[in-house]
Amino acid sequence: MNVRRLIPTTALAGAVALGLVSLSACAGTSDAADGGKGGKLDVVASFYPMQYLAEQIGGGHVAVETLTKPGVEPHDLELKPKQIGSLGEADVILYLKGIQPAVDEAIAQAGVKNTVDAATLTKLEAHGTGAGHGEEGHDHADEHAAEEGHEGHDHGSAAGTDPHVWLDPVKYAEVAKGVGSAFQKADPDHAADYEKNTAALVKKLGDLNTEFETGLKNTATRTFITTHSAFGYLAERYHLEQEGIAGVDPESEPSPARIKQLQEIAAKDKVSTVFFETLASDRTAKTLAGDTGLKTDVLDPLEGITDKSRGSDYIEVMRSNLTALKKALGAK
Repeated sequence: MNVRRLIPTTALAGAVALGLVSLSACAGTSDAADGGKGGKLDVVASFYPMQYLAEQIGGGHVAVETLTKPGVEPHDLELKPKQIGSLGEADVILYLKGIQPAVDEAIAQAGVKNTVDAATLTKLEAHGTGAGHGEEGHDHADEHAAEEGHEGHDHGSAAGTDPHVWLDPVKYAEVAKGVGSAFQKADPDHAADYEKNTAALVKKLGDLNTEFETGLKNTATRTFITTHSAFGYLAERYHLEQEGIAGVDPESEPSPARIKQLQEIAAKDKVSTVFFETLASDRTAKTLAGDTGLKTDVLDPLEGITDKSRGSDYIEVMRSNLTALKKALGAK
C-alpha cells in the first residue's frame, strides 16, 4: 500500500533534532527512567500490539505513548509533527518494522538508542492470500496481486514476509521476552520487576495458546475465509487454512477470479462464515457472503482496540476470536 507522508524527509530530521541532544544520557542506565515522564521510563509504541506489551511488561514504571490512536487503521497512519518530535525524546521506542512505512522512516530519523523492532525478536515468514495451502496459496496471492496491477502490500522487514506475528500467542510470547530484556537494559533499577512482569505475560500467552489448541483440535472444517489475510501465523499454529479475500492489505479489492475461486473453496470445504474486521469495511465480506449464502462474523486482527472491539485488551479479544472460529469451523 502506498502510505502518504505528511512530512518530507528533510522535515523529519528537523523535527527530531532537538530531541536528539538528550539521548546521550539515556540508554543503558537508570538515567533513562529519570528522564521519562514523572520519573518513569518514557516508551513510544507504534500501535496497539506494541502498546499492550509495553504496558504489561512495564507496569507502573513506564509511561506509554501510542502513535496509532484507537480507531485508526495502522497501515494508513500519517504522523503529525508533534508525534515525530516525541520520538526523539523517548527512552524506548517499540515498533514492528514493515507495518507502517511512515513510522519506520520517522524512527530511523529519530536515532534513539533503545529502539526495539519486534520483527527481529521472532522469525517472520511469508504467507500468501491462501495461507493454509502452502505454495499453492502463495501462487494465488501472486496471481491476485498481478491482476490488480500492483505487487501486493510490502509488509515485513524482508520483502514478502508477513508481520502479523502477534496473532500467534507463541510468537507474541517470543517478542514479549525480547521487549522485557530491552526494558531491563534501558532501566536496570527496575529490572527485577520487568523480568517478573514478562514471565507473567508469557504465562498468560501460554495459557491462551493452550485454549486455542484445545478449542480448535476437532472441527468440521479447517478452512476459514477472511477479508484481511492477517491470520497466517494463527492458521499455521493451529493447523487451519486461511483463505483471504484480498492479501495482507486490508483495503485492496479482490479480482473476479479470486471471488469465483473463493466460492468454489467455500462449497468444497464446507465453509459457513466469511470474516471481516473491526477497523476496515465489511462491504466485500457481505457481498461474498450474500453471493454464496454464507454468514458473516468478526475476526479481529487486533491492530487497535475501539468501543466496537469484542474485549478491552489483547487477551479478551483473542478469546473472542477463538469463540468466533470455533463456531464457524464447527468445533466439537
